[in-house]
Amino acid sequence: MQIPLQVTFHQLEPSEALEAEVRTWVDELETFFDGIVSCRVSIEAPHHHHHQGRLYRVRIELGVPGERIVVGRSPDEHGAHEDPYVALRDAFRAARRQLEDYVRRLRGHVKAHVAPPHGRVAYLEPDLSFGRIATEDGREIYFHKNSVIGGVGRLQLGSEVRFHEEAGVEGPQASTVEPIGEHGHYMG
Repeated sequence: MQIPLQVTFHQLEPSEALEAEVRTWVDELETFFDGIVSCRVSIEAPHHHHHQGRLYRVRIELGVPGERIVVGRSPDEHGAHEDPYVALRDAFRAARRQLEDYVRRLRGHVKAHVAPPHGRVAYLEPDLSFGRIATEDGREIYFHKNSVIGGVGRLQLGSEVRFHEEAGVEGPQASTVEPIGEHGHYMG
C-alpha cells in the first residue's frame, strides 16, 4: 500500500488484538489484489442495546486506482455483531466481494450486454415458409418460419427484426427472429 493502514477505534479502547485481526484481513485483500493504495478501518461500539450488549460497527475504505470502495457493517438485530471479530469478518468479506467486482471490471471480465443484431426482412417466400434478413453489414441471413417469434404472419417485406445468428448447412441462418418496430408491434 502506498499509504499506511489506518485503524481507528470509536467509543472503545484501542485493542492490539483487534488491530492485528484487521492487519490479517488487509493482508488477505492485498494478496488478492496488490494495487490497493490505501485502507482505513474504523471500529465503533456506539451504545448498549436494550436486549443485547454492545453492537460493533465496522467501516472500511479501500483506495484503489480510480475508485474508492467503501463498506459499512452496522449491527443487526440478531446480535451477531456483539462480537467485534464477527463484525470485522462480515465487513472484510463484503469488502473482498466489492474488490473482486472491481478487479473483474479492471480486467474486462465483466460481460457487457450485447444486443442481438438488427436487420430488415428482404425476402419472404410466397408460401411464407422461409425468408431472408438483410443485415446492417450487407449480408443476407436465411430464416425458417418456425424461428419467428409470434409467427411468420407478423412479418412483411421491410419489417425490422432482431435475430440470433448461427451456422446453417448452407450458410448463416437465424435461429430466432423477433419482429420489432411498427410492423412487428414489438412491445418490449
